[in-house]
This record gives sequence, C-alpha cells and structure tokens, in this order.
Amino acid sequence: MQNSIPGNVIITGFMGTGKTSIGAAVAQRMGRSFVDMDAVIEERAGKSIRRLFEEEGEVVFRSLEAGLCRELAEQHRLVIATGGGALIDPVNRSLLSESGVVVCLTATPDELLARVAGGDERPLLDCADPRSEIERLLRKRQAAYATIPWQIDTTGRTREEVVEQVIALSDTRTLHVAHPAGGYDIHIGRGTLPYLGGALIAAAIPAGARVALVSNEVVAPLYAARVREILQQSGFSPFVCSLPDGEAHKRLEPVAQLYNQFLAADLDRGGVVLALGGGVTGDMAGFAAATFMRGVRLVQIPTTLLAMTDASVGAKTGVDLPQGKNLVGAFKQPELVFIDLAVLETLPEAEIRSGLAEVIKHGIIGDPDLFATLSGPLVAGGGWVTPDVLARSIRVKIDIVQEDPFEGAGRAVLNLGHTTGHALERMSDYRMRHGEAISIGMVIAARLSEALGRAEAGLSKKITEVLANAGLPVRCPNWPSDQICNAMRHDKKRQGRALRWILPEAIGHVVIADDVPEALVRSVLVDMGAEA
Repeated sequence: MQNSIPGNVIITGFMGTGKTSIGAAVAQRMGRSFVDMDAVIEERAGKSIRRLFEEEGEVVFRSLEAGLCRELAEQHRLVIATGGGALIDPVNRSLLSESGVVVCLTATPDELLARVAGGDERPLLDCADPRSEIERLLRKRQAAYATIPWQIDTTGRTREEVVEQVIALSDTRTLHVAHPAGGYDIHIGRGTLPYLGGALIAAAIPAGARVALVSNEVVAPLYAARVREILQQSGFSPFVCSLPDGEAHKRLEPVAQLYNQFLAADLDRGGVVLALGGGVTGDMAGFAAATFMRGVRLVQIPTTLLAMTDASVGAKTGVDLPQGKNLVGAFKQPELVFIDLAVLETLPEAEIRSGLAEVIKHGIIGDPDLFATLSGPLVAGGGWVTPDVLARSIRVKIDIVQEDPFEGAGRAVLNLGHTTGHALERMSDYRMRHGEAISIGMVIAARLSEALGRAEAGLSKKITEVLANAGLPVRCPNWPSDQICNAMRHDKKRQGRALRWILPEAIGHVVIADDVPEALVRSVLVDMGAEA
C-alpha cells in the first residue's frame, strides 16, 4: 500500500441545501481548490443550466454531469459541490465516493422552498406548485441520498456551523468488505458517534428492529446511554444487555446469560445484536448473534484500538475453553462496523499500546509504508491514531479475509505472533494483554525466521525496535520453556502434531511454516528470557 494521498471532499444534497456556499467556504478553510460542478458544466456548454435543459434536455445535461464525475474522480485534494441530482446515479456516486468523503446536506421542504423561492435557475422547479415538486423529488431521491453515510441537516444552522461539521467529517474513511453472502461497510472517523443514527444505521438494519445493545461493565456507563438514545431517535427499540469485562470472562456461561437477556426482552429473528465494547465483548456478542435462534443480525461498534483494527473485522467470533483461546466459535459477518476514534480518549494508555501491536502486525504482514509510519515517535494517549492510519491497517486485513473468508489457508498469515502469544496469555491467566503477548510472539517469530535463514538480515532487530518504541514488551517472561511449548500445542492453529508458525521474511511479506524444529523454538525462548 502506498502512502495515502488526501482525497476529495464531495458535498451533495438537494437543491437549496447550500452546497455551493458551504463548499466554497470549506475549500477556503482547508486551502483546497473548489469545483462547482454546475458552474463547470455551464462554462463548458456556454449556456446556463436552465437553457441547457430547455434547448438540449435533461438527458444531455446528465451525460455532461456523468463525464465530469469521471474526470473529478481522478483528481485529489478538491472540494466538490455536485448538482442536486448528480449522485442519484449509482455509477456517479460510486466514482466520487471512491475518490474521497461524500457529505450529504439536507433540509426540510419548507426550508428548501424558502431558500429557492424567487430564483430563476431551478429548471426542475419551473412548475405551478414548487413545494409539491420539492416533496416529489425528495421522495424520488430519498433512497439514493440514504446510501450516503455522512449527512448534515442544515435547517436552522449557520453556514459556519455546517462548514465546521463538513471539515470534521473530511478525515473520515469508509472501507467495504465483500464476503460470500454480500458485504458490509466499515466507517472510521473521530467524533462521529452522533452520525450513527439516521441514514447510516438505516442502511444496515431493518426499520424499527429490536436491538440488543450488548456492552460490558466498563464501557456501558460511558457510551451505552448515548448509543441507546441515538437508536431510539432513529426509530429503533434498543435494550441494554450486560457482560463482565475482560478475557477471563470470555466463556460460554456469560453467552448463555446473554441468551436469557435476549429472551426476556423479546428479541426475535428480525432483531439485531449491537456489540459496544472491546474485542472480548465483540467476540461474545458476535457468537451470541451467530447462534441465537440460529442467527440474528450483528453490528459492531468497537471501543478499543485492538477491536477496531482486528477483532471487529473478518467475522470470527468465539469464546475460550480452559484448554485454549477461541476453541468454540462461529463465523458471523456484521451488517456494519462503526468506529469513532474519539472513544479512545477514555481508554487507558496501556490498552491503546496493546492495540498498537496489531496495527504494527498489519504493517509487517502487508504494508511496509504503514510500518515505516509507526517507526517514528508516537504520541501517548493514541493521538497518532488517525482515520487514515487505522484504515490502512484494516485494509491489510480486509484484503486477506476477502481472499479467505472462512480461514482456509491464506488467512493464517494474520496469526503472526499468535502461536506464542496465545500460549503466554493463557499461562498468565489472561493478566497479560493480548497485544503485549502478540508483541513478544512477533519478536520470537522474527528470531526464528532469521535462525532458519528465511528472514533478511536485521529484520528481528527492526521489528523489536518498533515494538519497544511503542512501549510494548519484547522479552519473554521468565517462565519454563517446556511449559510455554506445551501451552502452544493447545493452539487451534496447529496442523496435526506440528505447530503452525507465521514467519516474517521481510517487512510486508510473511510465510506459513509447519516445519520449525521444537529444539530451535526452545533455544529462542531461552535466549529471550524463558527458563531452560
């Protein structure tokens, strides 16, 4: 993956919502070029939009509009104001959406009528009853506008207020994950939780659905009430379900208690499970969604960096058994993953660093530029985590899980560091954070790769330095090496009696190996601090 180029900001919506004035102000504030699509078409056609409609018809105008969409989609760092109907066409909408962030401005019919009254450049409102025509066109375009996740109601707001909102949304990212049964979107932003309602959630789950909002005792007091209110305002019927917090509780018993809470609140097969929390909450809620009444819809709202970059993406859900991690589970594709980085502000720094291990892992697996970005000094508290950095990390995982949605073979590369990491977690009774264990596991894997002559010279040193710079552990606990090896044998990723290792050969390239001698593993463990 190459370093990201700033994308466009595309402002669309019905006539009279203020696209042109808002777009020009946003461009000025952001130091970007502004493109008013209607103005460009008028200049190229040598006539006004009204004359173009009258003399050549709407079909010709829409053709010119489509051509301009194709042209602008190839450019970067623009602020674009579209015509009111430009993105009704799904091809136009897809082209511009891929080039940047699309924001849809809205307003009430009365507000729209007041804004366009007396104008002579609205050919579509050249009729006896403009208000009725506004309502008809809004109904006609409603489905298309509803596909745009970021929407701002301009009614009763000043231009400056709307400009601030558009700029805040300009850094958002939307990724799409395709799977055999369809696909889902991952929306990433900062301070975007209020946008969960409305068109965004409506595109993912049925109108009026009963929603089981599953959270834990730490996250629920912080965010459950806000999410519940947003869902209620959007016409849904949410009820809150509670889980204990922490990997030690990732067991079948709490999932069975979830089933009881679902039944007590009359959740049926048309309902939705919404997971609000970290990876443990997401795994348990996802497993419950996959199995309750043979499956209900699932939405993921991860609140830890670890869950954002890893656990919420890829459809793997499950619980632990005493013998090992995630030995019972199911694949459950979500309808939506919604990420608001602002929730990291309430996350302990140690948890942010734990999540950083998975971001670094994705760089090692498939994005050298991301790894290089993370090689510099990091700001404590997660301020370095931007929507772009997180999107690049998640993109590595998306590319892999789309090729291997059910963990056949290729998906195994995502387990870099996990062969040892899972064993260390279990031996610590899960007092060791997942990212901390995976950090140690990645160093061990790199050391093994070098010892086998597979890795480029200095790779383990490079990986160790980046992990240590991030405040992550890079030495093995002083535990008996034979006990660590025995714990690794319970990992579900083993092949027969052989352990499956993911070995980095270079930054951006890893391989699967089932032939690593146990004597070498013990030697590396001891060299890294384990007891002989």
